Amino acid sequence: MRAMQYHNAGGPDQIVAAEVPAPRPAATQLLVKVAASSVNPVDWKLRNTQSLVYRPVSFPSIPGADLAGEVVEVGARVTGFKPGDRIFAMAKVGSGAASAEYAVVEELAAARAPAKLPLAEAAAIPLAGLTALQSLRDLGGIAAGQRVLIVGAAGGVGHFAVQIAKSYGAHVTAVCSGRHADLVRGLGADAVIDRTQRRGFSGEQPYDLVFDLIVRAPLREFLAVLAPAGVYVSTLPSIGRVSAALLLPLVSRHRVRITMVKARGADLEQLRALCESGKLRPVIDKSFPLSELAAAHAYSQQGRAGGKILITIGA
Repeated sequence: MRAMQYHNAGGPDQIVAAEVPAPRPAATQLLVKVAASSVNPVDWKLRNTQSLVYRPVSFPSIPGADLAGEVVEVGARVTGFKPGDRIFAMAKVGSGAASAEYAVVEELAAARAPAKLPLAEAAAIPLAGLTALQSLRDLGGIAAGQRVLIVGAAGGVGHFAVQIAKSYGAHVTAVCSGRHADLVRGLGADAVIDRTQRRGFSGEQPYDLVFDLIVRAPLREFLAVLAPAGVYVSTLPSIGRVSAALLLPLVSRHRVRITMVKARGADLEQLRALCESGKLRPVIDKSFPLSELAAAHAYSQQGRAGGKILITIGA
């Protein structure tokens, strides 16, 4: 089968085309003919030299955790899917191997694709959508009427977070660059802070929940605009944030929490329901064919995408 592989640690220039055997599903897995995948920053961060210190990667390695496609074979213990089912799924981060014509995923990490969404676009949802949902719901305890600040609101995770927060009935302030202000307003943001024109996060505070996807501003700037029992959630485990998560409860009612996304089919079902009710849609910034995966990674590394970067494979 056709696939794209990293052969060494480094940048997008290390991605090369390859012909490799198609995988076979284990007892609890699905073999999927992949229609599309998408690029998440973790896909290329795991292959640079610094990230290898924390999460070793074996080479050659097929990147990609997001996929959507058609089930072609199921393992002996699979009960919820059959060949011909259209699914979307999150494969294991770091060894997902979704940038190929065929991939295997665990049954518990898959769900039926949203009926109203083109199958290729469904591939944009899994990792980013799950990160947004689990961060807001499980770590942030989001509820109707809360004020939520989303930093990096136009990105892959952020644009889903805006829509998910609105589906819970929250008031959303989105932080993004000015060129993406109309995008996040169109997704439901109640207020927008242009990070290129303004310092700080004051305006609609106090916030009950801050979801920080950029993790550049000092934590004290967010604590200053949090409600007395507010929660700060970050997707990057910096030393300062981890220390605050452990020590802050000793002196404050504020809470700091770090997201570790989990591949859950049940949560993908919730995202599918939001799509089918019209409350969630992926925004596709650019689409690349599988053969141009290196260019897609290079574009992702610029940090300028509004929404997701799609990789079409068999669509």
